[in-house]
Order: sequence, then structure tokens, then C-alpha cells
Amino acid sequence: MVYLDYSATTPVNDEVIESYSNACKYIGNPNSLHRLGLESKKVIDAATQQIASIFKVKPSEIIYTSGASEANNTAIKGVAFKYKNRGNKIISTQLEHSSVIAPLNYLSDLGFDVEFVKLDSDGRVDLEDFKRLIDDNTILVTIASVNSEVGIKQPIKEISEIVKNYPKCFFHSDMTQSIGKEYIDLSLVDMASFSAQKFYGMKGIGGLIKKENIVIDPLIHGGKSTTIWRSGTPALPLIVSTARALRLIYDDFENKLNHIKEVHDYLIEKLKTLDVDINSNEDCINQIVNYSLRGIKSEVMLHALEEDDIFVSTQTACSTGNYSIAIYALTHDEARSSSSMRVSISHLTTKEEIDKFIESLSKNIEKLGELKR
Repeated sequence: MVYLDYSATTPVNDEVIESYSNACKYIGNPNSLHRLGLESKKVIDAATQQIASIFKVKPSEIIYTSGASEANNTAIKGVAFKYKNRGNKIISTQLEHSSVIAPLNYLSDLGFDVEFVKLDSDGRVDLEDFKRLIDDNTILVTIASVNSEVGIKQPIKEISEIVKNYPKCFFHSDMTQSIGKEYIDLSLVDMASFSAQKFYGMKGIGGLIKKENIVIDPLIHGGKSTTIWRSGTPALPLIVSTARALRLIYDDFENKLNHIKEVHDYLIEKLKTLDVDINSNEDCINQIVNYSLRGIKSEVMLHALEEDDIFVSTQTACSTGNYSIAIYALTHDEARSSSSMRVSISHLTTKEEIDKFIESLSKNIEKLGELKR
């Protein structure tokens, strides 16, 4: 099997599974006042401290969620409903994940003014247009650090500096495709979303980093938890295993990044020999390479590659619709947008796997092209 869909989800690290299994022995509800409950709370507090240390934030600034989609919804709706008396403008981009776009559409229906900043030819935020859009009526800017389909990195530092001129506005970033893939500085944002399944952790656990001074309306009400911002019994084994996953992914991180860069460059070199259009550019992270087929539907190619036990993706796994909104925003070409495919690699990916992928892709481009003719 050749797995090239790491940006959708990563395989769970064996050591993470071990941590999860060991943590299951703590049967007490962390919110209970008896000894078993206090033991469980102590374990969660230790894991939270570890995560906070890695992120360089306070433990009280970590809100555990079911994943990044819930974290994005919590941040966006939480700020919008709490601070609607300050203003009603929200600024974002057309490159966001569906778990950002959907709540923005929901808020737009409720009367919020949702504006999408222009992008330059490389898909990065046009900072001059951003300066034009943001004003004293803006309460939230939500822009992902890395686009999940193409891998475009946004100028988070520059955006942050502009937002700081508007004290009534908060800056949220979906950092799901950054954490565990590049060095990050959470001091640049007021809120950041993440998901453990993107860095070899378990599914069903993620979080929202929220600075202490920000008050939000919770998405889920009722019951005590690790914070007042998200109710529900704390998922102790998931929290403990997430701390382990984070420690492991950042271990020997520089060598991992160097390996990924080498494999990425090798992949690009091979793709350039085929009849495809490469959509990712130099402003993208090395873990994601997006390309478009010419005259072949991406879903057809996906299943053809699957026959050779090779797994890639078309749009991001949570997308809806028949074409990539992200690719269309970049190319304004519907045909190219409907035939885009994403290869996402990791430090586990080998050049031998890339060779197998390229061999299968080349074979199927010729085969499917002949069938079309």
C-alpha cells in the first residue's frame, strides 16, 4: 500500500495508542470529587501542562473539542454572538476549510457582514485589500495558516500586525494543517484550532487555543469540564494521547522537515514529466502537492490509483460540491478545479512510494486518455 493522504488523516503512532490504552485505567470522572475522580483530573492536568508547554500558552487557554471542525465553529460563533454589540463584520478568505465557510454562511444569514479578502496570484492574502476591508466594525478575522487543499501558507505575522491596530477585533486561525508540519508562533493569533488526527494522534480529539482575555459564547452548554467554554465529560485517554502525539511529532523535527523537503522536490520533479498542471507553488508547505489532470475527472483517477493500492485525495475530505473552491479561487478555471488532486506526504513517505505513485499515475493517464478518445 502507498498512502499519500496524510493531510486528511495520519496513521496513529503506536506509542500514542499505548498512551491511550494506559490512560484507560483511570476510570474516575475527572469532575468527580472522590479519589478516583481526583486521580483522573491530575492526569489530565499533567497532559494539559505538557501541551501548553509545547504550544507556549497557558493551560487555561486550551479548550478540548472533538476536532478542528468543532474548534472552528466554537471560535467563529463564540466571538460573533458574544461581541455582536461591538460590530458585525467578519473577514476571511475563499481558501478556508468547510468548517469555517459553513459557520460564516450561517452568520451571514443572521445579518453578519462577511467579507472575503482578495488573494494575490499565488493565493496569499492581498494585504492592501485586507487593510481596505478591516475597520472599527470588524470583530473577527478568521484566516487559516495553511490551506488544506493546495498547501498555501498565509502571511500570518503581517496579518496579525494589521489586526493589532483594531483592539475590538480578534484574529482566529485554523492551524490544523500547520501544527506538526511547520514551526508555529501562537502569540501572533488570539485563537487557533487544531486536530490530533493530523499529527499521528487519535481521531475525535482536537482543540481551540483561546487567549485568557477573550470571552466567548460556548457552542456546547451544560455541565462542568476542563474549562467553562466547552461542556462535557473530559476525554481523558484522548487528551493524554494527544500530549504524547505532540511530543513525538516535534521530536527530531528538523530532520523530519528535511526529509519531507527532499521527497517533495522529488515528487515535483516527477510530476513535471506528466500531462498535469501543478497547482501548488513555492508559497505552499512541502507536505501538500496539488495538481490538475487534463481531460480526466479526478474521481475517476482516484479509483484507478486505488486499484494499484495507492491512496490520494481529490478535494479536502470535508469538502462538498463537484469542484475545488480553492483551486477555482486561484485559477478561475472550472475544468481545472474539477480535475484537481492532492498528494500529501509526511516524514514516513519514501521516494520508492513516489515512484510507485508516478508509475501508476502515468499508466492511468494514458489508459483513461485513450478511453476518452
